[in-house]
Amino acid sequence: MRDGAVSATARLVAAQESAPLAMLIRDINKFSNNVMTQQLFLTMGAAGGEPGNPSRGAAAVRNLLSARGIDVPELVLENGCGLSRVERISAGSLANVLADAWQSQWMSELMASLPVSGVDGTLKSRNMPAGAAHMKTGLLEDTRAVAGYVLAASGKRYVVVGIINHPNAKYGTGAHDALVDWVFRTG
Repeated sequence: MRDGAVSATARLVAAQESAPLAMLIRDINKFSNNVMTQQLFLTMGAAGGEPGNPSRGAAAVRNLLSARGIDVPELVLENGCGLSRVERISAGSLANVLADAWQSQWMSELMASLPVSGVDGTLKSRNMPAGAAHMKTGLLEDTRAVAGYVLAASGKRYVVVGIINHPNAKYGTGAHDALVDWVFRTG
């Protein structure tokens, strides 16, 4: 393979369509697939036949949020998958994104993509009420996060975001689980 202009006499030999986006997002979210996440981020930044790059991917995310009326001034995106010490978003802004997503036409696809507490994905073995939480997890050294939705025993659904940035963050998983349990019991 080489980069260059395609000959006018070239003919298509093979084409491969990807799986539908909703299926790809399930793989990304359920099992925290960072490679797929970064590729989606780069694809969002592809425009006019140009390949995606991180700056165009970040602009595409910002444009999407802006079009939905979501202001996220502190958002920093570097590689789009969260495996960066530079990337950041506030818990409040992430909660606003999740609240907006709940009201969107894509809510059912998002919910189907998120790990379910005690059932599957990265929440299968967590100490949370089974089936009560649909949440994405995140972890790096010195960082732990959960974000998503908790259906309380009362029947009311809550957006829950917990982000720990501290050298002892590795001990924070239990605190996140306790937060979800508290929302479930008292919400």
